[in-house]
Amino acid sequence: MLLQLAAERIAPHLPEAGVEIAEWLEYPPKPEMGDVSLPCFVLAKRLKRSPQSIAAETADKLNEADGGIRAEAAGGYLNLRFEPSVWSARLLRRIADDKFGQPDWGKGRTVVIDMSSPNIAKPFGVGHLRSTVIGNALGNLYRAAGYRVIRVNHLGDWGTQFGKLIAAYKRWGNDEALAAEPIRESLRLYVKFHDESERSPKLADEGREWFRRLEAGDDEARRLWDTFVRASMKEFDRVYERLGIRFDHVLGESFYNDKIGAVVERLAEQSLLEESDGAQVVRLAEEGLPPCLILKSDGATIYPARDLATAIYRKETMGADMLLYVVGAEQTLHFKQVFAVLARMGCTWSEACRHVPFGLMRMNGKKMSTRRGQVVFLEEVLDEAVARAERMIADKNPELPNRKEVAEVIGVGAVVFGDLKHRRMLEIDFNLDEAISFDGETGPYLQYTFARASSLLRKGRDDVPDRADNIDGVHLSSPEAWMCVKMLCGYEEALAEALRDDEPSVMARYLLDLAKAFNRFYHAERIVADSRSERRAKLTLVSLAARKLQSGMALLGLRTPERM
Repeated sequence: MLLQLAAERIAPHLPEAGVEIAEWLEYPPKPEMGDVSLPCFVLAKRLKRSPQSIAAETADKLNEADGGIRAEAAGGYLNLRFEPSVWSARLLRRIADDKFGQPDWGKGRTVVIDMSSPNIAKPFGVGHLRSTVIGNALGNLYRAAGYRVIRVNHLGDWGTQFGKLIAAYKRWGNDEALAAEPIRESLRLYVKFHDESERSPKLADEGREWFRRLEAGDDEARRLWDTFVRASMKEFDRVYERLGIRFDHVLGESFYNDKIGAVVERLAEQSLLEESDGAQVVRLAEEGLPPCLILKSDGATIYPARDLATAIYRKETMGADMLLYVVGAEQTLHFKQVFAVLARMGCTWSEACRHVPFGLMRMNGKKMSTRRGQVVFLEEVLDEAVARAERMIADKNPELPNRKEVAEVIGVGAVVFGDLKHRRMLEIDFNLDEAISFDGETGPYLQYTFARASSLLRKGRDDVPDRADNIDGVHLSSPEAWMCVKMLCGYEEALAEALRDDEPSVMARYLLDLAKAFNRFYHAERIVADSRSERRAKLTLVSLAARKLQSGMALLGLRTPERM
């Protein structure tokens, strides 16, 4: 908001510069340098004048106009300072408007987000957290910007691994264990199959035969497969419920089985398929990519064919204008190939398909592997985080009502934010001790800041204006109050940047900066002051800070208890 206001003030004095002023503006690295800065170097060539003279002359013109903004030239920079006593109240009125933070940038457009996508009969491990919470946050961010959002859980419920699992079950399965703990028993069988197959290669043939029977509709194979699917979904749904995540569609890979044939036929009709060692591929040398395998030498389809059918279904049936795939970075080549094949097929909308990759998550420095049984169950991590939160509450606020419910909110929020605060392409070594702390850059720190603001609002509830009208900005002139006002102004900018880069961590960093600014204001000033005019002004700032903290955390998937 400040950047746009500054651009509106500067533009009349630099008409020959064009309309890019707002794009060139930036925030100075230090508050003492001003509130907004225009580097004039980009203008020097266009205006055929030195950056220093452009900055100096424009500063003089702005100061003559005044308007509660002071300008100064610092070398080739034009620095602007907004007068807090004039602008604080004006800005808070704009921030209080219901439309602030709810732009209509995506009005009339639909985005389909492929997210989470765990494999059936395997644990919902910590490694699944990233796709799940990044995808959920992106869905919330796009919806906040006016898009119609469709969340799709693309379950891994098909493939040769099910033949292996059925073969393992037939050899070593325990019905009681499967009924009591289906995921753990399935994992035990899966790991045992791979251990034993290293000693007995014939086991692999047995697994392939069971998958062939599954594809052929064999009654026993289908019954066992269905048992694994239903048991897994029951386990998955419990985790999703705790994370507060809902899907518009839960469609496994098997859903697209009857749609793949049409895609293969279309590729053949367009003469895109070529033989390679008995297999059928689409060559992508012109795109600088290796061939995309469509049919194996035995005629079986493979992931690219299924993902082509999936993309076409999402475009034609779900009405997607954008297709996002929140999948690990190790699948980058796969998606490049799939999107390139779509383009070869004449799907011009392939340009609207985007892979949103993310880095690996480790747990205490160790990479997780389902095959070797090195899996950390996400639910166990959530349980431990909640237990630690409850112990901390018992120590700091033992009289807190609904302590267990609040601990659940804090513990789950700590795990979610512990992921989202990092840029998604970074590899993360998840540390629960750091994530659950009330100090530092954590979810509990944000939640505690919101609870602190809520406490102030309860104390001064009779003095909070509904629309931020008729407040005196003089009471918000301190450096701490003004910094908090400025941080609130940046909410929509953070939303825009997060969407531009498909990067939820931008919103996470913004919320941390806002919380820090609010806490400095809280510690520096007496907010529930004796003067009613002063109370109204300061509590308005508190109210809007709390509102933006709450809405921002909701975008990331965190809930906000009012008491902690």
